[in-house]
Amino acid sequence: MADPIAGTRLPVQNPASRPRPMRYLGTYIVLVIGAVVAVVPFLYTVSVSLMNLTEANGGAWLPGTPQWGNYTQAWNQANFSQYFWNSVRIATITIVGEVVFCTLAAYAFARMEFWGKNLLFSLLLATLMLPEAITWVPNFITVSWLGRVGPVPWINNWPALTVPFMASAFSIFLLRQFFLQVPNDLWDSAQIDGAGHSRYLVQVMIPLSKAAIMTLILFGFIGSWNALAWPILVTTTPEWRPISYGFYAFIDEAGAQFNLQMAGSVITMMPVILLYFFTQKTFIEGIATSGLKG
Repeated sequence: MADPIAGTRLPVQNPASRPRPMRYLGTYIVLVIGAVVAVVPFLYTVSVSLMNLTEANGGAWLPGTPQWGNYTQAWNQANFSQYFWNSVRIATITIVGEVVFCTLAAYAFARMEFWGKNLLFSLLLATLMLPEAITWVPNFITVSWLGRVGPVPWINNWPALTVPFMASAFSIFLLRQFFLQVPNDLWDSAQIDGAGHSRYLVQVMIPLSKAAIMTLILFGFIGSWNALAWPILVTTTPEWRPISYGFYAFIDEAGAQFNLQMAGSVITMMPVILLYFFTQKTFIEGIATSGLKG
């Protein structure tokens, strides 16, 4: 096709390369439906938490006048201050232990050679297939015995709530996949400089794996914050029971006060939402670069 002004031939655009919005219409529809299914229940929970009792029990979708005092009332009635502090302590101890032990285990599986490595890693992955409830009885027997023979009691204390979750099979797998993507040339260079495995891990692997470690922290926090069955099993007093138990007890206490139940629900899940809001970029990067996408 010639240009009438310059007299030169313009490139002809391939029809197949032209954008066709309708081609991805089905994908867009599925994504929109998924977003609606995920977001609408949360928005409804927030809306009901701001209603008065009449509006909440009447099935309204939006509050006439937002009742911000519902959050204060739910916080005080459920004694969320104590349970909230308990969950913060439990999550912090669990995450610190999980980062330390899972990082060491993942590095060993990814970068070190030892007898039976593949067999041990296969057995580790096999534990992901087991329902969580199956491990409750053996774990309870273990922590009970350790509490009797050790210097620190485990039942009704932080060890029973944290130690069993410091070696997550999924976290080890996640970090191992990330460590495998680090070029071997860096290890060769570190050896030339006289670095061993410990120095290489601390100075090279961990700085390069911040996204994966942040993903581990986020998953660990969510799992610890939402745990309910195990804390009920290993605690009998409110001293170390987490906020999930506090909310569980508050549902019975609030009774027909549906708006206060939703206010307590928002309080319970808000730390997880805020943590993800501030770490979503690193979280997505960690998932995308660890071989778990798709």
